Amino acid sequence: MPRPPSRWPRWLYSAALYLLSPLIWRRVWREHALTNQRRERLGLIPRQPAGTPRIWLHCASVGEVQAARPLVEALLAHYPSRRLVITTMTATGAERVQALVEAMRRAGEPERIGHRFLPLDFPGTARRFVARLEPELAIFFETEIWPNLLTACRRRGVPTAVVNGRLSPRAFRSYRRLRPLMASALAQLDWLAAKSRGDAERFRALGMPTTRIDVVGSLKYDLTPDAATSEASKLLCTRLGSRPVWVAGSTHPGEDEQLLEAHARLRQHYPNALLILVPRHPQRFEAVAELVQERGMTLARRARGEWPDGRTAVYLGDTMGELLTLYGAADLAFVGGSLVPVGGHNLLEPAAMGVPVLTGPELANFVDVAETLRQGGALVEVSGSAMLADTLVTLFLDEAERHRLAEAGLAVVAANRGALALTLAGLARLLPGE
Repeated sequence: MPRPPSRWPRWLYSAALYLLSPLIWRRVWREHALTNQRRERLGLIPRQPAGTPRIWLHCASVGEVQAARPLVEALLAHYPSRRLVITTMTATGAERVQALVEAMRRAGEPERIGHRFLPLDFPGTARRFVARLEPELAIFFETEIWPNLLTACRRRGVPTAVVNGRLSPRAFRSYRRLRPLMASALAQLDWLAAKSRGDAERFRALGMPTTRIDVVGSLKYDLTPDAATSEASKLLCTRLGSRPVWVAGSTHPGEDEQLLEAHARLRQHYPNALLILVPRHPQRFEAVAELVQERGMTLARRARGEWPDGRTAVYLGDTMGELLTLYGAADLAFVGGSLVPVGGHNLLEPAAMGVPVLTGPELANFVDVAETLRQGGALVEVSGSAMLADTLVTLFLDEAERHRLAEAGLAVVAANRGALALTLAGLARLLPGE
């Protein structure tokens, strides 16, 4: 019989949290949404009505909420009598959940999704949150391992799972320094659905029991753009006309400058070329707009209802929840976080929209996805702004190659779907369906 995990690592972790609490609180104070009270960070949520079964799904921020959408829709369909409460760490994640609720409302779906901010992982806060929420099942997306929340769930008999489990080599090196704490936390989990063999091995090396881990693949491949998104992309594409259009999504500081340099070079060959630039974080919208203007480029901003005319060089995607729509309206898509040491973002979003995928070399967070796209001949990799500019010029000259890349991307996505069904089957062992 396995020995229970030591409590000392979690006690030391909790003590460190208390010592750092002023800094932690200052950080989360800025992550505020008008729809939620800050007291939620302390687990002070209303007690849930009796007799209303709930599933709890935690997603850190915007990218995770977007990636979890197929799972959200499947959970609502698989458990029709239950509500789904989604927690996020960030205000932008909260906005994305609200956008998801609005989309389902427009589609005539019953409103069965709620949102709360994830409480800080203090022991008392975690116990209070779980006691008031009373979930039947707690699901954590990707790498969200919170020792006190997992312990609170275990003590109340709430089964827990990590889905789309991801642990990059870089993250593994950091977590390995805290192996006793991670082993203690992972021992509380009932099931971990890893998205690759490499991720599974890294979780095992941190102490995840082998009998509770399965490799199911990435839920990101199960992304299927809905009819409304596809229609919005077609309308936008029609309005933009026949000019060369490329989109750079989820960009970061130090990357926008390189993308604008590449765009300036592209416009030497195609003076009417348009870049749709979509920064990853909304707090950077103003700074990126100023950067575009400093470069002497004409700018239109989507959030202001401005429309790019034939002279506009950059269309700033300064809205939330529209990245798929913007990807689908372009001829080529560059996925950000890859020209700077961030680790990349979801390469499958433009692929699922039938748009050729370009990326930089920094792909630590998507090594397996990048390799799959690479093997399928569906990924174009560049090392910097000069190579990106040359690649853009080449691809805009070669319509046949753009079509081949688009079809190859769609084929890779279709061939690797299936993680959603395996994930639902695993969750059903913890909470049987209806």
